[in-house]
Amino acid sequence: MPISVSIVEDNDQLRTTLARVLNRAEGFSCVSQYANAEDAVKDLPNIRPDVVLMDINLPGMNGVECVRQLKQLLPQTQVMMLTVYEDTENIFNALSAGANGYMLKRTPTKELLEAITEVHRGGSPMTMHIARKVVQSLQKTAATAQPTENLSEREQQVLDHLSHGLMYKEIAEKLGISYETVHTYIRRIYEKLQVRTRTEAVAKFLRR
Repeated sequence: MPISVSIVEDNDQLRTTLARVLNRAEGFSCVSQYANAEDAVKDLPNIRPDVVLMDINLPGMNGVECVRQLKQLLPQTQVMMLTVYEDTENIFNALSAGANGYMLKRTPTKELLEAITEVHRGGSPMTMHIARKVVQSLQKTAATAQPTENLSEREQQVLDHLSHGLMYKEIAEKLGISYETVHTYIRRIYEKLQVRTRTEAVAKFLRR
């Protein structure tokens, strides 16, 4: 059976090209395409593909939030980010939301097909550049690690939502508190963990 792949990408030309590449490659089949996350979340539970290729910068709901929702609906489906973003924050947000791999759009076709096969088999493919960034970030975090036990129960809840890729406004809605209160909790979390960014805080939370 070919590996069934769905694509979530708002660039029409790239989406069409990816679908054509998959359908022409032996052992792969593009079973659906989406120009936005909302349609993907609505339709993919019916399609149930083996692998989803996910962009980050989408109109409306972004790719990270789409991953978070899809992993709740389709825990067995492997999601691989395919994006132009290679900054540490986007990488960790995507992985924390449940992405199983992280590849860049400039990846050659042969390597992309190999990555899809790898993620389908249970691996976590990343370009060498992305993998190095992840390792460096974790090493930096380990060097200054502070126990998250110092956080209050509410601060732990806020950090947990952060680790799943939620935005501040979404966290406020989830916890029934104001946007300003979320900012206050975030500031306290940063102080207690001795970090300056969301990525560093999430990295420490994941290593707890």
